[in-house]
Amino acid sequence: MANAPRADKVKDIKGAKNGGKRTIPAEKAPRFYPAEDVPQPKVSRKSPKAAALRKNITPGTVLILLAGRFRGKRVVFLKQLDSGLLLVTGPYKVNGVPLRRVNQAYVIATSTKLDIAKVKVDAKLNDAYFKKSAKAGKQEFLEGQEAKKAALPESKVADQKAIDKEIIAAAAKDPLLVAYLKSSFSLSKGQFPHNMKF
Repeated sequence: MANAPRADKVKDIKGAKNGGKRTIPAEKAPRFYPAEDVPQPKVSRKSPKAAALRKNITPGTVLILLAGRFRGKRVVFLKQLDSGLLLVTGPYKVNGVPLRRVNQAYVIATSTKLDIAKVKVDAKLNDAYFKKSAKAGKQEFLEGQEAKKAALPESKVADQKAIDKEIIAAAAKDPLLVAYLKSSFSLSKGQFPHNMKF
């Protein structure tokens, strides 16, 4: 059982001009205190909203990644998640890009589109699907480079294969489209992105 908080004491004080009684706090004030006022964060009433999807990005649009380990790769856009991030895939079998989330600020939307009307994007592919446990991340940090990567769960491998199979089937209708997805985007001397039509 937890100890009950101590109550303040009331002490009788002698002398007509001393008020008669004095309250003594049960807990003494700390001897040390911060010299400056500690700034308190302002309470915001604004709730974060997901970024609106750009008009030129629709399901099936081929995007060029501009940042991250897969920068320069071409990927197929599947859907926008609740967080505002884009769900894309390479497909993995074509160019090595797995199912992943990307920020639309770091992609270039091309005019090439893939007909993915028959591709079923499972509802379970959401933000929680990609979330890593904090415990696992902390363990990797403490162990350093010696830590081995954990094997990808079989369920995620199956999800990747299912999506890839349908997208590759849709891309195979155009013989040049698979080769286009395999190729990486890069700029040569004298080429400027703002002058290009994607």
